[in-house]
Amino acid sequence: MSTVDIVLAGARGHGRWHLENIRRLQDKGVVRLAGICELIPLTAQELPEGLGTPEQSADFGALLDSTGARVAVICTPIPTHTDLALEAARRGVHLLLEKPPAPSFAEFRRMAEGVAEAGVACQIGFQSLGSQAVPAIRRMIAEGAIGEPAGIGGAGAWARAESYFRRAPWAGQRRLNGVEVIDGVLTNPLAHAVATALALGGTTRAEHVTDVETELLRANDIEADDTSCVRVATAQGHSVTVAATLCAEHPAEPYVVVHGSSGRITFWYKQDRVLLQRAGHGPEESEYGRTDLLENLVRHLTDGEDLLVTPEETGAFMKVVEAVRRAPDPAPLPAGSWHLLPDEQRRVVPGIDGLVTAAADTLALYSELGAPWALPHGLRTEVST
Repeated sequence: MSTVDIVLAGARGHGRWHLENIRRLQDKGVVRLAGICELIPLTAQELPEGLGTPEQSADFGALLDSTGARVAVICTPIPTHTDLALEAARRGVHLLLEKPPAPSFAEFRRMAEGVAEAGVACQIGFQSLGSQAVPAIRRMIAEGAIGEPAGIGGAGAWARAESYFRRAPWAGQRRLNGVEVIDGVLTNPLAHAVATALALGGTTRAEHVTDVETELLRANDIEADDTSCVRVATAQGHSVTVAATLCAEHPAEPYVVVHGSSGRITFWYKQDRVLLQRAGHGPEESEYGRTDLLENLVRHLTDGEDLLVTPEETGAFMKVVEAVRRAPDPAPLPAGSWHLLPDEQRRVVPGIDGLVTAAADTLALYSELGAPWALPHGLRTEVST
């Protein structure tokens, strides 16, 4: 496999993970970091050892032209994704585009159609969908390991300090300077829970989503949601419910659970760990490998390997993003329903950990579980897509 030159747009924040991953692949001879696009160039101290001296510029298009890069990794603020992706596509540059791919379904379609018209490959950065556990779980379901599928739940109980929402001007915003951002818990930090829950049941394309219900709330002093749940009705006939918070009492590994008539499959997607529980058998736990999405993209270009996460296969996730975007602004949690942990400078919602778990277990929304601060049942937002 020949070495592929890469430009990374957005090398700070989560972009640091991409820098380390590119270094790993560069050490294997798979890629070479040819350029970095940042408004302020990285210092020598910010650049991991072993990456050489890539060209740096704040002008993405000019950098692609001067380096002749074949692939661009885009890890920039959400509202910039579509325009940068199309700028690369016009030059014939293939893409790894970070999630969420766009802040609205219209922007997503503009990106996907432009990329397809340009004839370039595009991988969307849902790393969990590179887990070999995903096809394994799909096989288990298809083979009837847990009986008839009865729905899929997702649970994400994370914690973020108040400083997390000050890390960038767009953090925690629904819109900024008239431009939509939609940086909520379901659409960005715990977007993998939503995308993975949808994917396990085969709900990947936009047309697979028939309806979306949302309950969007916030404990933090932000515009977007930090404690929310969503229920998706699917063309496959089952529902997908994901509950998430950034205000957990005791942060835990997020997971997705597939419910069946005679068992369940739990997938801790960050750990690639799967637990199969079924009638008449003892619990079976397995760990799986993971295919790196950038390496998969490069192998697609050099060896014809199938892409794992194409834009079309994230259309269902983008329908959820669209439902969140069209919903009323998240409701602030009432006084007394959260408190600040002074040592960690983060806000906690008492009881939220149990509610997140219960939502994934029962496929119910917070209001249906009796959360005292939830939107009244029947007044929750229903968004037909």
